Amino acid sequence: MTPFLGILLALACALATNVGFLFKHRGACAAPAVDMRRPLRSARLLYASPLFAIGMLIAAGAWIFHVAAMSLAPLSLVQAVLAGGVVLLAIMAERMFGLRIGRRQWIGLGFTAVGLMLLGLTLPVAHGAHSHFSTPGMISFETVLILTGTLLIMGPQIGAPREHHGFMLGAAAGILFGVSDVAIKAISGLIGAHGVLGLVSPWALVCGVASVAAFYASAKGLQDGDAVPVIAVTGTAANVSGIVGGIIVFSDPLSGHPLPLIIQCVAFALVLLAAWLMPAPVRAGTATATA
Repeated sequence: MTPFLGILLALACALATNVGFLFKHRGACAAPAVDMRRPLRSARLLYASPLFAIGMLIAAGAWIFHVAAMSLAPLSLVQAVLAGGVVLLAIMAERMFGLRIGRRQWIGLGFTAVGLMLLGLTLPVAHGAHSHFSTPGMISFETVLILTGTLLIMGPQIGAPREHHGFMLGAAAGILFGVSDVAIKAISGLIGAHGVLGLVSPWALVCGVASVAAFYASAKGLQDGDAVPVIAVTGTAANVSGIVGGIIVFSDPLSGHPLPLIIQCVAFALVLLAAWLMPAPVRAGTATATA
């Protein structure tokens, strides 16, 4: 029953996360542009937007569901369940917020949903929370994610197309949320082993720094890019980071049969193809005027 409760909490998290993101998009587009050189002023102006504040409040509830789910079920299983939230994203965006979604974006969302669901269905059933981890594996994995997220944030400065920077910032935010998720999963294992002393860990610092960086990258990405592609790539990057982290860091099981492994490779290929299909030219000015 414990993993099943974790799955239910993950489903609640998926719903709340997407609703919160859509509110944050509207609020961020109505706020002045995020200035990374003035983080406190940018945060104050973002929270001055009522819709952004509502979105952050919903996101805080989603985060509580997420932490509870990770403490009860394997990380890869939780992230696979969260991946199903991308199916709800397009419907909520059109029906609740009146956002137009192009054919290419629908195809990208479809590939994302199919790829992540195939990945989730082919992961073997795991027993227990799988919170024990390898410290060298943890350090290596988190370092790679942080470097990747940093490169995406610096995109235009190292030659990437500026018109896709909002999408790249969304991907960076998702990867950094993945850093935070992996750290939280490690902390939950330390608390289980050592009680409250488990909170006194360098992974708590990693979690805090990654979360703050993801907050600013996400807000700026929502301002500079279209809502659905940015939100979708943020969630996808976080989910894939969590699934891979569960396998590499926490030794979540992989299938020993060749067919499921082939399906998992195809699933990752679909997710990568969707990431290529999703970007669209920035419409920050239009979004601001609409908001």
